[in-house]
Amino acid sequence: MSFSILQPGKILFGRGQAAEAAGIAASFGRGVALVHGRDAGRAEWLRQDLRQAGMAVRAISCGQEPTLAMLEAAVEAARGVDLVISLGGGAAVDLGKAVAALVPAPGGAMDHLEVVGKGLPLSAPPLPFVAVPTTAGTGAEVTKNAVIDVPAHRRKVSLRDDRMIARVAIVDPALTDNAPRGVTLVSGLDALVQVVEPWLCTRANAYTDSLCRPAMAEGIAALRALMAGEDPKARDAMAWVSLCGGLALANSGLGAVHGLAGVIGGMTGAAHGAICGALLPHILRANAAAPRMAEVLRALGPVDALEDWIHGAGLPRLSALGLNPADHRAVAEAALSASSMKANPVPLDARDLEAILGAAG
Repeated sequence: MSFSILQPGKILFGRGQAAEAAGIAASFGRGVALVHGRDAGRAEWLRQDLRQAGMAVRAISCGQEPTLAMLEAAVEAARGVDLVISLGGGAAVDLGKAVAALVPAPGGAMDHLEVVGKGLPLSAPPLPFVAVPTTAGTGAEVTKNAVIDVPAHRRKVSLRDDRMIARVAIVDPALTDNAPRGVTLVSGLDALVQVVEPWLCTRANAYTDSLCRPAMAEGIAALRALMAGEDPKARDAMAWVSLCGGLALANSGLGAVHGLAGVIGGMTGAAHGAICGALLPHILRANAAAPRMAEVLRALGPVDALEDWIHGAGLPRLSALGLNPADHRAVAEAALSASSMKANPVPLDARDLEAILGAAG
């Protein structure tokens, strides 16, 4: 048995930990780019904390999943800063991570983006990056990649480098309290998929197994509780499951859910977590022969019941998310080249993927 572990140098987890963010940021320099979500008001507390710590703050808004144009504009806006801190959902965290990577880079984003670009490793170390997530879903605060939408290619692809891991990740479940029900569902399903796929994938190891095995049951229980009503203990559990998923995928791999989701997201603009949730039951059926599937079923219950619950809770099917059945073949063929697909536990060809898309539509 052999494996390596890649994770932030420091992870703070628990209610109240976000109060440490400005002091931690100040340890890396004076000039900071603050990447936040659509509502700048939700980041005002951190902006004020950073200023009180003596820092010069440049705010960068991220109101949607980041596109190539957004990334290029944000990199220009951040020229000359010492560090980047993100406060927001997975989109804001990914944008901040990518900005930190590309500000020191002599080339542009297309030199380093996978699939649609040259996919070159970074030629200069990224700026220090601090991640403070406000949703429990992507685990992006502890991953080594940033997902960028490239509309010209109708694909969402990754900028990836081991050095893109945050210097510090601060996971404060209180920042997720009272999130809208729809956001909670979509982000929670994303977190759930990200502990299921690393468990099943061909790159699973003892470290990722220790995170994923208990998190599958904990995640579905917490998400069911939150669909019934606001619950601080369930928020804490969901934040932990999301963190586990990020650590697991960064140190093993994913599978066909994410292989398809990146292509569908690029075509439709639908939320990543919604796509993953809609695909999950159908990929589980396709992976029924995987040797580790029994543990997934013990944690999540029968697949038919899981599918009924997901859609009964309000998640749309793929067609309602904007995927045209006429595009199923093109999605299936494009997904075969996705990096996530390579770790799926059962080999799936384009015909298999097309059938999955039809069932999920």
